[in-house]
Amino acid sequence: MMKAESIESGEASKAVTGHGVNRGLSVFDLVLRIVAIVGTLAGAVAMGTAEQTLPFVTQLVQFSAQYDDFDSFKLFVIVNAIVCAYLALSLPFSIFHIMRSRAGTSRILLIFLDAIMLVLLTSGASAAAAIVYLAHNGNSSANWFSICQQYTDFCQRSAGSLIGSFGAMFFLVLLIIFSAVAISRR
Repeated sequence: MMKAESIESGEASKAVTGHGVNRGLSVFDLVLRIVAIVGTLAGAVAMGTAEQTLPFVTQLVQFSAQYDDFDSFKLFVIVNAIVCAYLALSLPFSIFHIMRSRAGTSRILLIFLDAIMLVLLTSGASAAAAIVYLAHNGNSSANWFSICQQYTDFCQRSAGSLIGSFGAMFFLVLLIIFSAVAISRR
């Protein structure tokens, strides 16, 4: 008789512990989403405001570099804005998972959408990173010269915007992993 009671109480403690772990994962999910929002927003704003004008021989002739001169940078800003909006719209689901840690269908939906956003963000950041690399190093085979010797502020701002985007990619990977762990613990 005593043996049966100890087994039942052990099972109950496992259920409470699993519920607590899922709730902890849900809180961590919410924090990661907020940090990823900050990363994508910072990346989009930094790139969207990147511009520099250099005077040539006279003040009448000037050269300027702006983010919208490059299609890859336009793509980068648009993709970061889309992912930022998605992450902001997914916050209610994350809060719902804190309250109902056993919810499975909405977690599966978030994993699917998080994976799509990760692919989208990776493509936009990679395209922008290729242009930033060319701006910093040039390409001697194609006779493309490095422009970062002249446009230092523009290059620093565009390179810095990549940090936020690549950081958000890392947090999206963590979101996918932790959501999968929470589903498996269900």
